Amino acid sequence: MHTHVWKQIRDREAGKLHAHCFANRIKSNRISQLQLSNYKDIVSAHKGAINSLQIDSTEGRYLLAAASDASVAVYDVQRPTVYEAGGVISKHRSIFVVDKQHQQGHKYAVSSAIWYPIDTGLFVTGSYDHHINVWDTNTTQVVVNFKMPGKVHRTAMSNLSTSHMLIAAGTEDVQVRLCDIASGAFAHTLSGHRDGVMTVEWSNSSEWVLVTGGCDGAIRFWDIRRAGCFQLLDQSRTQLGRRPPILKRSMITKDSSTKLRAAQKKHANGSGSRQLTIGRVPSKGPMKQRLHPGMLSTQDRATAHYGAVTGLKATEDGMYLLSAGSDSRLRLWDVQSGCDTLVNFETVRLQINKPLQLATTQDATLVFVPCMRSVKAFDMWSGNTYSILRGHYECVNSCWFNQQDQELYTGGNDRQILVWSPARSVTNEMDEGPAEDQDNWSS
Repeated sequence: MHTHVWKQIRDREAGKLHAHCFANRIKSNRISQLQLSNYKDIVSAHKGAINSLQIDSTEGRYLLAAASDASVAVYDVQRPTVYEAGGVISKHRSIFVVDKQHQQGHKYAVSSAIWYPIDTGLFVTGSYDHHINVWDTNTTQVVVNFKMPGKVHRTAMSNLSTSHMLIAAGTEDVQVRLCDIASGAFAHTLSGHRDGVMTVEWSNSSEWVLVTGGCDGAIRFWDIRRAGCFQLLDQSRTQLGRRPPILKRSMITKDSSTKLRAAQKKHANGSGSRQLTIGRVPSKGPMKQRLHPGMLSTQDRATAHYGAVTGLKATEDGMYLLSAGSDSRLRLWDVQSGCDTLVNFETVRLQINKPLQLATTQDATLVFVPCMRSVKAFDMWSGNTYSILRGHYECVNSCWFNQQDQELYTGGNDRQILVWSPARSVTNEMDEGPAEDQDNWSS
């Protein structure tokens, strides 16, 4: 392995390898060695199941965790609280904890905790006590509070947004609510689901597009500037694999591209018939008018899963969406075509009664999925199991991949937050140790 790395370095020095390719190969090499960390330990401050984990996107340093004992805590994953075992193991204790004892703390389980995307000065929590709180990190005081119609399952804010400060909230209620931090009020509601909304995810390609997954098995796409959803994923609509990359596609001849389109159209949904976009009807036939988005149509009853949609994760480029359901299925969707890509993810067994937090690597080659007491890493495009990470004693609920350090953090019902890091030999770590002015063997 080390020989391979040195070869990459020599190729980079000789100019045979582009800087971007070199960085990606080093990262891929580190990710391939993920294992339960033998040098970093997060000391959990929670007395209940870990429901949510997130690293801030500005510094990639502060881990925000939410738990079923109504507690929320922040951990510094880069600067340890203390070193143990002769400087080999770094212990990371919470910087602060907000729990039931706090005057403004939540009364019941906190299901979701997210950072404000711009900086770490604010964070948002959603709870089973029907409240969403916006906290000032420095003072640990609530600055904005929203009363919801039921238990809050998930909250999300757009990383791309420059025009709005909206929190999308999925609750027991059928309507998705958009909470505006700037005004302290609901911006508007999105109606279409027929049961509670388990998970919400903003698009990575547009600040206006929101994706929601409901207990009715539906995955809906919304443009929040317009009424009604503009796309509804249907598990009967399929295509074989991913679309070719844009650069390669531009080189395809006109003749071959025509054949490709014909083949894709034929395979679009088993029978070869063309699926319609929600809210539109055929131009030919008895109905020629366009349906109002709020009206029900036959296409409006399509489902993405048999049972609740428990998890959503968009790829970094926004072109694909991964979904998990209480039917213990993982599906990879082509966002543009709205088709299931038919990637067959090897045997998975998923929790069915609560939202799951999926994680992907930056280049979208691997997806990390909580599968009962283990975390499975799947190859995104083949569905093959890349590795199985075992370490939790009870069901795992959440995963978060730190792109900066190539580390994975997982939280489960055993109240633990585990760190999965690239392999590092203990002897090397002991040689490095913490930065100290004296050694341990001098007389």
